[in-house]
Amino acid sequence: MTTIEAIRETLPAGTWQVDSTHSHVGFAVEYTGGTFRGSFSPVEGALEVDESGQATLSGRAKAESVKVQDENLTAHLLAPDFFDAERAPEITFSSTAIEREGDVIDAVGELTIKGITQPVELEGTASEPITDAAGNERIGLQLRSTVDRREFGLDWNMALPNGEPALAYDVELVAELYLVKK
Repeated sequence: MTTIEAIRETLPAGTWQVDSTHSHVGFAVEYTGGTFRGSFSPVEGALEVDESGQATLSGRAKAESVKVQDENLTAHLLAPDFFDAERAPEITFSSTAIEREGDVIDAVGELTIKGITQPVELEGTASEPITDAAGNERIGLQLRSTVDRREFGLDWNMALPNGEPALAYDVELVAELYLVKK
């Protein structure tokens, strides 16, 4: 294995802070013939990679930071039917294992929503480090997963006239993280 191949199998060592301005963390769920999308902003997080390539990724967002296109829907998402922001103010992720093969990354960890923690596996890509115009070293992680929202106590629904649920149970999670080396 060449040095270049070995480097591409691990993430670059160091402490990498999430650049909240350029990062996006969101979700998509099928709803009554379309897709309902939302996001959380700002988000906080860090990627820690030691010299041996062992990495941990953690992140958090306030439930009240959920962004959708309609104020009334925001209020419903913050209520006990969904995120219950008053009693469960934070959504968190903490990895237990991260593996990289080339550009492909697999992050296994625990996701906590509404005070309920469940295992989750995020898959995606990692970019190589790049130096920005201000001289900061940056990397990008693009991660996705699908979870059953009922596992987190998000079980609200209503029946459509055909008897089908209005809101799907599977939710796609998306994290487009831009990280700056500290």
